[in-house]
Amino acid sequence: MLLNCDLGESYGAWKMGLDDQVMPHIDLANIACGFHAGDPSVMASTLTLAKTHKVAIGAHPCYPDLQGFGRRSMTLNEHELINTLHYQIAALEGMARVHDMTLQYVKPHGALYNDMMRDEGILVQVLKAISLYPSQLKLMILATAKQEHHLGLASQFGVELLFEAFADRLYTDEGLLSPRAQPNAVHNEAQLLAQVKQLITQGTVTTASGRSLPLKADTLCVHGDNPDSIAQIVAIRALLFHT
Repeated sequence: MLLNCDLGESYGAWKMGLDDQVMPHIDLANIACGFHAGDPSVMASTLTLAKTHKVAIGAHPCYPDLQGFGRRSMTLNEHELINTLHYQIAALEGMARVHDMTLQYVKPHGALYNDMMRDEGILVQVLKAISLYPSQLKLMILATAKQEHHLGLASQFGVELLFEAFADRLYTDEGLLSPRAQPNAVHNEAQLLAQVKQLITQGTVTTASGRSLPLKADTLCVHGDNPDSIAQIVAIRALLFHT
């Protein structure tokens, strides 16, 4: 199971995350494209870091919500959403080409990610945007109880999916992430490592109601915001290699 992490989320003089400490331990870097975080210089430095550590790169686009860090839902029509995605993907892909790197996938960020997992109409628009983009890119989405349905939907657009699971989040019975405002939505370190081990050995997670939910995940999302999270990534990597 590959480890992916949201990176390149600094902006100007404002620094977000410990990208240089995270990059040696992950396989996939989801790089901000400027609409929730990131700027040209941050993109360039993040790409250089990914190239140094031989980490695959993906675009991490979102709603145009820089002030809200992409965490607020927005109502865009189909053309607006598709153009917004193409603009962001193209920006990162162009800079990647300057660094002799190839963009491999797209993982929407924040509210857009959550909205597409709750509203199939938005997911269809995202799939359409990926299918219309001239480079062949995969789309990373949440592994849920509807995986087979999502595979069928993506096949209609000729888009390959990457399914991801979350190490640090409590799941609902539908396979969605419990809202952060709810109690116990974010796992502590012991719960996080137990969930990773369960995913590796059993291919399941235990939901908020205690149900065992099967999940087929290609990749595991981790976070690198502070020294404790870096230590957790190292521990997760050790579990992947030794379980």
